[in-house]
Amino acid sequence: MTESETAEARLKRLQMRSARRGIKEMDLILGAFARDRLAGMSEAQLADYDALLWENDQDLYQWVTGQMAPPDRYDALISAVSRHAGVR
Repeated sequence: MTESETAEARLKRLQMRSARRGIKEMDLILGAFARDRLAGMSEAQLADYDALLWENDQDLYQWVTGQMAPPDRYDALISAVSRHAGVR
């Protein structure tokens, strides 16, 4: 979040980036997660989620589906996304 970005604008930006990824599976998974969970996240959690959105979609998909272990930094967040999606 930049100094000039409001909390509302930040949530909208993160929701948009979540729903418009590179692959449809991640559009659906992250779009639904963002819609349902972002508003209840702390500033630290939002910062982690923002960083997560810069990761490659192929890697994200493998992390969320349990095909590959996520980096330690994202472990709790990926677990939350996976549970929300009903993947694991």
